[in-house]
Amino acid sequence: MKYFVLIAVALLFFGCITQGTPETLNETENTEAEIMKAENGDLVSVDYLGTLDDGSVFDTSIKEEAEKAGLVLRESYSPLEFTVGGGQMIKGFDEAVVGMAVGEEKTVRIPPEEAYGETNPELIMEIPLENIPEGVQVGSVLMASNGAQGTVVEIGNETVKADFNHPLAGQALNFKIIMKEITKQ
Repeated sequence: MKYFVLIAVALLFFGCITQGTPETLNETENTEAEIMKAENGDLVSVDYLGTLDDGSVFDTSIKEEAEKAGLVLRESYSPLEFTVGGGQMIKGFDEAVVGMAVGEEKTVRIPPEEAYGETNPELIMEIPLENIPEGVQVGSVLMASNGAQGTVVEIGNETVKADFNHPLAGQALNFKIIMKEITKQ
């Protein structure tokens, strides 16, 4: 009988210690106040699918989506990690994750000014043909001496026109974002 009472007391004591810790709460037990939401300074991990207004996929962290869209596959796929508000992401994406909880999914449309900016006509340059490597075609990528990359958009008799804007400049970007993990910093 003594052992039964000791076991019962131990179970009661142990149960009181572990009851209600964040690790033991499931989704249905969480109240609004207990749900952790992403804030500036938090390290987050998200999956995403990026599309243009025409529906074409330009990037994703999900291999199956990349395959479905016919993108050139990367070596590996995993959720994207970044510090919210740390300047690592385009402004609109950074702002979109604020307030999201783990497991939440959100779709946002980011205008060009909160993505890669508007197209800057000063970054479309004419380069003398004699300074261009042989075999360059429209669509070829050129590397400037400062490391900037430009896409050949036109080849004339004496010059080549190359666009050194970011390839997504001037475009609104649509993202489906799925919050995977939040680490408070």
